[in-house]
Amino acid sequence: MPRKMVVIFGASNILWMVFAASQAFKIEIFPESKIVAQIGASISLTCSTMDCESPSFSWRTQIDSPLNAKVRNEGTKSILIMDPVSFENEHSYLCTATCGSAKAEKGIKVHIYSFPKDPEIHFSGPLAVGKPVTVTCLVPDVYPFDRLEIYLLKGDHLLKTEDFLEPTVAKSLETKSLKVTFTPTSEDTGKALVCQAKLYITEIDVEPQEKETTKKLQVNISPQNTVISVNPSTRLQEGGSVTMTCTSEGLPAPQIFWSKKSEDGSLQPLSGNATLTLVAMRMEDSGIYVCEGVNVVGKNGKEVELVVQEKLFTVEISPGPQIVAQIGDSVMLTCSVTGCKSPSFFWKTQTDSPLSGKVRSEGTTSTLTLSPMSFENEHSYLCTVTCGHKKQEKRIKVDLYSFPRDPEIEMSSLLVDGSPVNISCTVPNVYPSDRLEIELLKGESVMKNKTFLVDMQKKSLETKSLEMTFIPTTEDTGKVLVCQAKLHIDEMAFEPKQRQSTQTLHVNVAPKDIQLMAFPSETVKEGDTVIITCTCGNVPQTWIILKKKAETGDTVLKSTDGAYTIHKAQLEDAGVYECESKNEIGLQLRSITLDVKGRENNKDYFSPELLVLYCASSLIIPAIGMIIYFARKANMKGSYSLVEAQKSKV
Repeated sequence: MPRKMVVIFGASNILWMVFAASQAFKIEIFPESKIVAQIGASISLTCSTMDCESPSFSWRTQIDSPLNAKVRNEGTKSILIMDPVSFENEHSYLCTATCGSAKAEKGIKVHIYSFPKDPEIHFSGPLAVGKPVTVTCLVPDVYPFDRLEIYLLKGDHLLKTEDFLEPTVAKSLETKSLKVTFTPTSEDTGKALVCQAKLYITEIDVEPQEKETTKKLQVNISPQNTVISVNPSTRLQEGGSVTMTCTSEGLPAPQIFWSKKSEDGSLQPLSGNATLTLVAMRMEDSGIYVCEGVNVVGKNGKEVELVVQEKLFTVEISPGPQIVAQIGDSVMLTCSVTGCKSPSFFWKTQTDSPLSGKVRSEGTTSTLTLSPMSFENEHSYLCTVTCGHKKQEKRIKVDLYSFPRDPEIEMSSLLVDGSPVNISCTVPNVYPSDRLEIELLKGESVMKNKTFLVDMQKKSLETKSLEMTFIPTTEDTGKVLVCQAKLHIDEMAFEPKQRQSTQTLHVNVAPKDIQLMAFPSETVKEGDTVIITCTCGNVPQTWIILKKKAETGDTVLKSTDGAYTIHKAQLEDAGVYECESKNEIGLQLRSITLDVKGRENNKDYFSPELLVLYCASSLIIPAIGMIIYFARKANMKGSYSLVEAQKSKV
């Protein structure tokens, strides 16, 4: 198919040449006939005319596909820019120039390819003498892959070559590879493994694009000939020491690992050094020790059995074999001997750290006093007793803890009915924090429980906390919030240390159920006495402020316990009266309108009936006011603040 296109393209070029020869001007295109471009690059095709001052240009593909390029005209030139080059640019492009009534055309073929990276060499595993390995030579993102050839060489020897002649179904970037399996030998070390890739971009190319990658072979040898040497002997006395050295051959040089076999056959890791030294040996140190030489291609092991023999005299250490002490306390360790009249004592830590304590020896007893206890004292301590030519050792493990204060309960805000609040329970200066458990309870109900992760690398006093969010309700008022902290000292035979803090919950509520009333009525006559009262039921610590609304500004009324009395009401006392009830949580407003009507006659006269009514009202109204006052005192859980009232005055 590509050869047919070449023939067709050549025939079309002849027709264009005949057509152009008949015109009065000439057209040229650069590059002249074809151009090769890599996908993702940028190329320009330039079409120019001669003997025409003002030509017009147009571009198209020979099969009328979209140009997928930008056109820029500059006088007698037209430039077609492809940036970036893609599969859509693989066409024959035609440039048409028109000069007056004359027209000329010229074409150019654009070939594209992709060959962006060097080949990649991958091994199925490490190279080992005598073990087959598969080598993959991989060429990524190539096009057209049917013109690709891959060669794999070891030194000057060609291992394999491969080309890819399957037809291209769709234009795409393909990753192609060649695989070879071979068995390395020690002679292969230092040889070059070369992966070569050649891409013939067009069918008529003589020189292909070439890329290659080289790797030097390093053939490994699995560990072998592992040997253990023991000094002084494999049979030891309690308290003695032994040094074992292990060697193993291989390439690369094997790393040595020591371990001890447990009773169940599993291996307990001990060291990653070639030499293993064991000091202060005890009976339980007897057993089978294993040395393994390990490198990237294998391992090889050897075993040796150590026997530790018991001494005749006995050593006791107290209070042992373990003690737990609080940081800052004083601890005395006592080492005593039976069966030896003149023993000598030596104290040390099992890791040979400084003792950080005072030693006092007398007769068959030696004491080590650690005061005050700190992190430097958390060790396993060894008391070595020498009696003549015999030695014996006892160990005591000293663990520390810190648990000095009760937990601290904190809340992010006041407790408000229906509003979420964050609660934290903090335990300060605790150690070891990985044995701490914090529990938060509301009454008898557990709200949340938390333990903490182990950090073996860090010794420090830490502050740990438990946080949670909950929504209080009025039913929670009076309930007790308990933060309980437990420090579990696992190895000891007593209950965990425990501390707790409590806090009684008090849930606040915003003001509600305001009642604002005018007595005897909201409509009175001029000269009447009016009592305006405001009450707010079942809300603690509520401030009540009475105001008279006006366009010129509100007036705060000097009320007593939410009651304000107007003696001899005047027309100007009419208007809107507002009660504001508020506390730290919120506020609520109520208002009423007082209507004062004028009398029909302003003459001063007293009929007998009016006189009786006046006397009765002068007694009844104060009495009613007193009743309201005492009722208000009995039912309202709030107070009036003149200071707050003045703050609210407009």
